[in-house]
Amino acid sequence: MKRPQKKTVVLILAALLLAGGGYVAYQKLTAPGLEQRYKLQTLEKGELTQSVSANGTLNPVTLVNVGTQVSGTVKKLYVDFNDQVKQGQILAELDDSLYSAQVHQSDANIASARASLDLAIASEERMKSLFAQEYVSRQELDQAVQARRSAQAQLNQYKAANDKDRANLGYSVIRSPVSGVVVDRQIDVGQTVAASFQTPTLFKIAQDLTAMQIYTSFAEADIGNIKVGQPVKFNVDAFPNRQFKGEVKQVRLNPTTQQNVVTYNVVVVVDNPEQILLPGMTAYVNIAVAKRNEVLLVPNAALRYKPNGGQKPAPNAASNGAPAGGPPGAAGPGNGKGAGERQRKRDSASGTVHVLRGGEVVPVSVSLGITDNRNTEIVGGELNAGDQVIVGENLPDGANAGGSSGGTMRMRMF
Repeated sequence: MKRPQKKTVVLILAALLLAGGGYVAYQKLTAPGLEQRYKLQTLEKGELTQSVSANGTLNPVTLVNVGTQVSGTVKKLYVDFNDQVKQGQILAELDDSLYSAQVHQSDANIASARASLDLAIASEERMKSLFAQEYVSRQELDQAVQARRSAQAQLNQYKAANDKDRANLGYSVIRSPVSGVVVDRQIDVGQTVAASFQTPTLFKIAQDLTAMQIYTSFAEADIGNIKVGQPVKFNVDAFPNRQFKGEVKQVRLNPTTQQNVVTYNVVVVVDNPEQILLPGMTAYVNIAVAKRNEVLLVPNAALRYKPNGGQKPAPNAASNGAPAGGPPGAAGPGNGKGAGERQRKRDSASGTVHVLRGGEVVPVSVSLGITDNRNTEIVGGELNAGDQVIVGENLPDGANAGGSSGGTMRMRMF
């Protein structure tokens, strides 16, 4: 009875061992290789351009606000939106009734003052003759001279008032100060404009729409790379599939601070021969600040990749123990703005990528250069063109659960 039972136990154990061995073999055969598990990309050399971006507004080079120095009711309008005008052309007329009346009044004052002056001159001549014959005293002669001078001053005063009244009468006719196109009209016939404390704007005239400017602003972290004369590329929503070109004309020194963010205004000059770029359009500006040719490029996804399984990349010596492998320019941990900024600058110069070599995943520390937000320049490290770097994983976490422990142990060794 005992021998058959022992045989049964032995057979059961043998069957279990065979089943376990078969399961392990099946797992090894069906377990995905490293090439299937990871998303790989081969390193190549190429051209890299780093640029800074900002939004801006298109404006004419010269935009003149045409106003009025006198108040009145708009009597006539001679131009409308988009009309071409010449310098000195009449744009509008104000009601000039009051100003014409003032001119007539000042003309009458001049005539009266001129008559008084003629009388004073005649009296002075008579006094001089009588004084020579000693019929009048010196005091009477002096009074005659003073009356003549007073009449002359009065005449000059009325002439000045007349000039002022005629100038105001002339200001009731609004003329174009420049040649250009009317881009805005803010008045209508019958509207009253008042020019008491501030000159009202009646028209806006763009002097030349074939040359325009983009007013934009860049943060202080980017302004050091922007120089006058740099080429600029930009797009507008009106022509999404077309790229326009410009040039940096001016970097203004006056800073603007909003919520502790310092920006500087940059003026970009743009040629607009077709006049398809209109004032007020939003321009999406890109300025190339650095360019490299035939450099080794690594995808930014490879710098962001971190292996699963709790593995932590080795600290990079260049980053003073800071965790490497983050994207270029990513701020590291820090207690405060200053520490975070220092950490960001350290991380932007170094990183870690994981390379597939000899069937194993090997972390490699690298020194980084410029980036275009897709690829980053490699300036130092044990990487060569043709190396395969990991940019992601094809299988979700735990997909290899139940597989051989050898693969798990391999990942933990590095």
